[in-house]
Amino acid sequence: MTLRNAVLSVVPLTVRDATPTAWLQWTPYETPLSNPTSAAAWILFWLAGIFTGRAYMRSKAPFGKSLKWPFFVHNVLLSAGSGLLLALVLEEILPIWKAHGFFYAICDKGAFTSKLETYYIINYYFKYYELFDTVFLVLKKKPLTTLHVYHHSATALLCFSQLYGQTSVQWVVISLNLFVHLIMYAYYALTALRIPCPWKRLVTIAQITQFVIDLIIVYFASWQHYAWKWNFRALTCGDCAGREYAAWAGMAVLTSYLLLFVDFYKRSYAPKRRATRDGTSSPRNAEKGPAAGRDASAQNASRTAASAGDWKK
Repeated sequence: MTLRNAVLSVVPLTVRDATPTAWLQWTPYETPLSNPTSAAAWILFWLAGIFTGRAYMRSKAPFGKSLKWPFFVHNVLLSAGSGLLLALVLEEILPIWKAHGFFYAICDKGAFTSKLETYYIINYYFKYYELFDTVFLVLKKKPLTTLHVYHHSATALLCFSQLYGQTSVQWVVISLNLFVHLIMYAYYALTALRIPCPWKRLVTIAQITQFVIDLIIVYFASWQHYAWKWNFRALTCGDCAGREYAAWAGMAVLTSYLLLFVDFYKRSYAPKRRATRDGTSSPRNAEKGPAAGRDASAQNASRTAASAGDWKK
């Protein structure tokens, strides 16, 4: 039995029959949030809500223990959901890759199957549920960074553009994102229970690695399309399916993510530097070599002498 059939077997038949087809097959203006106006409106509503919420919470005490279990459940659902959806996507795309090759899997129209489209739509819905991450931050009176707000809103709109543009390559970006979210939300679930997790830094590294791989493949796919279109066909493997605006949206948003996350990593984890007397800078946390050891010994000797002088007085 396939994983897809196993999942469907636990969904009551009445629920499956009552679910409108447009909810799981992309039909513009019928699928929820499938037109630009509704997608943008929800993001604007979310932005207005979080800033209104911050203003309201300014004079209130932060919610603490009362959010422990809701926050834990929220993150467990997203981690488990990401893992399950990743497995479903791979179950569908890997046989296509094996049968036809990697280029076919990222560029041919045949790689945009109805099953994958359903998984892409579910992933798109996930992006709106992930907006509740920000609600928890507001209620806890945690700081909201530009990176957090931009990343959450732009990702929802990016998923919209790829579904609308029917890009075959999007499974790469979605799969990597689901893998990272599987790890990231598991980390947040554990921190909700105050369980020590030493891999916070690794989550950021995984995110940066994800964007590097995304960009290599997305830029490659976009080049294939434009080189084919402009008759540089000797330099291509063939055309790449999808609308051009979706390719540009993908390249622009993913590039901005890489730059922002690298900047975040540098500010959060790179050794801070401090100015020395000669005007140069040195790492604050640099390992001490022999010279540093001699300097430290001299400083200790000076402190000892100073202490002795004070005692004599």
